Amino acid sequence: MSETIAAGAARTTNDAVLALARESESKHLSRTGVTGLLAAGFVAVALTALLLPSHRPLSFAALATCLVAYAIASRVEVEFPSFVALPTEALFVGMWFVLPLRTLPLVICAAMVLGKLPNVLRRREPADRLALTVASCWFSLGPAIVLYLAGTHGPRWRDVPFYVAALGAQFVLDSASTYVTARSVVRLSLRDHVRSMLSAYGFDTVLAPLGLLAAFPASRHPEALLLLLPMVLIVARVGREREEKNDKVLELKNAYQGTSYLLGDMIEADDAYTGEHSRDVVELVLAVGERLGLDADAQRMAEFTALLHDVGKLRIPSEVINKPGPLDAAERALMNTHTILGQDMLERAGGLLGEVGPFVRSCHEHWDGNGYPDGLAGEEIPLVARIVCTCDAWSAMTSDRSYRRALSREAAAAELQTCTGTQFDPRVVEALLAVLSL
Repeated sequence: MSETIAAGAARTTNDAVLALARESESKHLSRTGVTGLLAAGFVAVALTALLLPSHRPLSFAALATCLVAYAIASRVEVEFPSFVALPTEALFVGMWFVLPLRTLPLVICAAMVLGKLPNVLRRREPADRLALTVASCWFSLGPAIVLYLAGTHGPRWRDVPFYVAALGAQFVLDSASTYVTARSVVRLSLRDHVRSMLSAYGFDTVLAPLGLLAAFPASRHPEALLLLLPMVLIVARVGREREEKNDKVLELKNAYQGTSYLLGDMIEADDAYTGEHSRDVVELVLAVGERLGLDADAQRMAEFTALLHDVGKLRIPSEVINKPGPLDAAERALMNTHTILGQDMLERAGGLLGEVGPFVRSCHEHWDGNGYPDGLAGEEIPLVARIVCTCDAWSAMTSDRSYRRALSREAAAAELQTCTGTQFDPRVVEALLAVLSL
């Protein structure tokens, strides 16, 4: 099973999503009225299900085994960029054939609450997080409904199509309930939500066959489900190692980001327009990059390129940078060297900043090949640089300068469209205008 990070839907890279998760964004979810309604609705449906006829007896051994094993597994978390994986799916599938299906949702809910209680009692998590835990149990209704309607049987290989349908129903209900919860806190499109959930469901799908295999002996001897716990312990070990690795990644990323903002502050100290402009461009670049489907690594490159695309201006004389009017030919030629100077500065810094250097160099190349410094054209220009170039131009046009007033959004949009196919990549312009709702 998996818990989706609501912030993962935001315009951000894997590292940023993970950082937001570490900040416990889901605490805010637990305090929304929507979460309370979902939790109350689930409890009402789960209790109503107990009124249905049962075709399988509930033994104390089965109930105790399922509660304890699932609670233990629900405490193990493995961090991924856009979700936290819980290695509970194998146990959940096994429970389909151990418990009466009418009791399955309520037992899952009780086990998840039991797994959270130690953190609440030790005050590592607020008590209101339990409402979010209950609200996240809607997934358990999907398999219970499908298998109940299909007829209650022990595990049989010929019924695999029903099990696949049950798994699908689980994912549909889980995706719907988590979308409603997350949508109450952040702006989130259904497409982005489903895309962020696919990896989580892939994790669950890999574990599901293990649960089916365990179900054959467990349907007769429920204690057999405990044989899945060594797998949970292995995942717990992997999870701890991954968390330690993520700690180092976040620490390094924060160091690079701090360096980037320091350089931005230095630019701003010398040229207030350039410093503020770079930060404005970052937001647009990340939004356009997400719309164009950049992966996490490309988004990270885009973020740093947007922050540092003007860093070479630190080595341009201030009288040229701050000249109150258009530059003459010599001054323009000098200004046009700032992308090369920026690449040189970043490659001397090395590491991630060094990787950003080539993108910074290409931020003033034009789609038709008439840009600088290398005269690249079309797809020769890195996509990240094309995105920054377009967003940079938009920000410049809609900002006041010493020699002209800012253009209106409509006039700036018209100018972008006029230069589409010459200065700008048409696909990037289309994405930017969509982000701006123009």
